[in-house]
Amino acid sequence: MRSYPQPALELVEKMQGQAAADPARAISFQGAPGANSHRAALEYAPECLPLPCFSFEDALDAVKTGKAGAAIIPIENSQHGRVADIHFLLPESGLSIVGEHFLSITHALMALGNGPFHAAYSHPQALGQSRHYLRERGIVPMAYADTAGAAAFVKESGDPTIAAIAPAIAADLYGLTIIDQKVEDAADNTTRFVLLAQEPLDPATLTGEDAITTFIFEVNNVPAALYKALGCFATNGVNMTKLESYQKGASFAATMFFCDITGAPGDPAVDMALRELAFHAKDLRMLGTYRSARKRG
Repeated sequence: MRSYPQPALELVEKMQGQAAADPARAISFQGAPGANSHRAALEYAPECLPLPCFSFEDALDAVKTGKAGAAIIPIENSQHGRVADIHFLLPESGLSIVGEHFLSITHALMALGNGPFHAAYSHPQALGQSRHYLRERGIVPMAYADTAGAAAFVKESGDPTIAAIAPAIAADLYGLTIIDQKVEDAADNTTRFVLLAQEPLDPATLTGEDAITTFIFEVNNVPAALYKALGCFATNGVNMTKLESYQKGASFAATMFFCDITGAPGDPAVDMALRELAFHAKDLRMLGTYRSARKRG
């Protein structure tokens, strides 16, 4: 907790106290109060008690230890790609994906002074999403743990020549002046979040609803292994909406795949596709089935 800048600590301690009094309602998130993950938690569950955590691991640990009923984690952004290494974090945590939320992202440039600014601090994702804006103005991007934490850092520094890129609410929370609104480079900037809990949803409860099933697998180390694995879904008419590869270990000989499909176990087509995949792949692990927050296809 003491890794937060001083202006954020009082808010963090207050929110931690509220969550401790009713942990079942708490949703943990990575970042300081006012971060986009804070916004996502309140949009997903307006009556929740947001619990700020310094790192993604801390947010997941809060759920594992019962300090929070769920965690909300950003996994991908429409403009800048992967956010959190959920591929590594989720299997290690033992938690399950039980929901998703899409958050429209709007960044503001905020500071103590009116400029010019030689640097802007923010999470690497926010800096990447605003790189053209910063480059055009000669402002050097400086990475920080999260967007709202960067705003608190600028406040704590007392330096009028540096700025932060963060949600507009962070300016109110930390006493900064908004210099410019909507500094993101794309108007449709959107981040997908997943909600994680100790117990998975029963796919049977989603009957008749649009559902997403997420899993990871490793293909057998034989020619055309991935082609055969993907054919399991094509031949059974199951729509795959996400496929992302990542390396397992340092040998660079074992490739894991993170996958989303539409549908849920219990659907004959999904069941058949997964049974066939188990034949062509190894280390197949289900990460969760949950309601689709946005129509695919």
